[in-house]
Amino acid sequence: MKSDSLDGVVDRPLRILVVAGAVLMAGSSCVYAQTRSEPAAHQVTQAEVRHELEELEAVGYNPSQGDDSDYPADIQAAEAKVAAKHQAERDAVADVGRAEKMPPTP
Repeated sequence: MKSDSLDGVVDRPLRILVVAGAVLMAGSSCVYAQTRSEPAAHQVTQAEVRHELEELEAVGYNPSQGDDSDYPADIQAAEAKVAAKHQAERDAVADVGRAEKMPPTP
């Protein structure tokens, strides 16, 4: 009789643990299946940072000036100049493309 009562004492908690483990595993797999993987953000390279700084310096930005009172305005003005330069370059390329597609004038 004693062995029967011991089997029930050991067997029941073991069953509970097995069922709980199965429920947890099933639940975690559902959560994982619902997550969507997003592409990793582009890691900026040192060469890209150097190129951007060279472009900013080419339009007049001086990072070694040391005057923090004008910092945001200075860098924003330089970034606007670089953006305008890039837009002008894109427009020039687009104009060349349009000129190539146009029929020659007599």
